[in-house]
Amino acid sequence: MRKFDPWPVFFKREWNRNWPFLVGFAITGTIITKFSLGLTEEDAKNSPFVQRHKKGSVMSPPP
Repeated sequence: MRKFDPWPVFFKREWNRNWPFLVGFAITGTIITKFSLGLTEEDAKNSPFVQRHKKGSVMSPPP
């Protein structure tokens, strides 16, 4: 007699509950990555956020 394996039942139930979160997380991560990789040094120089935090910025060269 085969032993009952609860993992497929567990994963199916959890997928049914969590797929909206997982899909939303994937879409949001893709959008953030796309915009982040599209930034240039010129964008950083013109950014008010970077100007306010220039001391700790990784993009600005040391003086």
